[in-house]
Amino acid sequence: MKKLALLSVAMLTLFTSCVSTKKFDALKEKKDDLENQVYKLNAELDKYGEKEKSWSKERRTLENTNAALLNAQGDFATISKKAAENLERSLESIREKDKQLKSLRDAVDKKDSVTLALVTSLKGALGNLSDDDITIEVEKGVVFVSISDKLLFRSGSYQVSNEAKAVLKKVATVVNDKPDIEFMVEGHTDSDKVLEGSHLVDNWDLSTKRATAIVRILQNDYNVDPARMTAAGRGEYIPLASNSTSEGKAKNRRTRIVVLPKLDRFFDMVEKGMKEAEKNSKESTEQLEEVQKELRGNED
Repeated sequence: MKKLALLSVAMLTLFTSCVSTKKFDALKEKKDDLENQVYKLNAELDKYGEKEKSWSKERRTLENTNAALLNAQGDFATISKKAAENLERSLESIREKDKQLKSLRDAVDKKDSVTLALVTSLKGALGNLSDDDITIEVEKGVVFVSISDKLLFRSGSYQVSNEAKAVLKKVATVVNDKPDIEFMVEGHTDSDKVLEGSHLVDNWDLSTKRATAIVRILQNDYNVDPARMTAAGRGEYIPLASNSTSEGKAKNRRTRIVVLPKLDRFFDMVEKGMKEAEKNSKESTEQLEEVQKELRGNED
């Protein structure tokens, strides 16, 4: 009878471990996918910035060419009506291209404005907290809010403290006021192993449970739309400082909120402007070639 009871306990433990492992793998895969998306979006934004510089240079070249053509126009006795029309279309294409470049710059400025407004709102809401307890940073258009665990959890626990709920309420107020953002809650730990008998498997388990605890409170207590949130555990593997000291471990035990503005609209606008600008650039080049050919014919 005792052997049967022990066998049942062992099977239950094995089943729970398998379920937890699948859950961790799914969360990690979703987290990696989100990070890859952010990386790709930032890479695309950098490419658009380089293209804008190239277009600005090409525009100046076209303007100089047209200016030279207009100056040379007086040297010819006549210029055909067709050449004059082509020259006017060339100038119109340049003006149209300027509009597209302005559209791209406006899109970039709008994205930067959204980020600045978000940071300002967060700092205003959380401004009475110590810099050691909470930091707000921006890197490549992404806002990171790091909250130390001493504000949120007891050591080795994933139960959110009552003091932490006041902080989360302020965060929820800001994100609820800005429906065009999504965010990921990341749990981070130090390198200390979890205590035996704590019902935790490892630091992956602890960090994930802390992230999901935060997400549940934002959803259930402060009405944040769950479709805008992702919970992810990072374990001990992205430390801010060395785990060889107690101070370093304290820095590494944190919860990070990664705010991701909805960039799909921004990139749709950029892509549309880029296609139109490229089309106008091609038309402008063809028209200039026709003008130059016509003028050379008149000169002969």
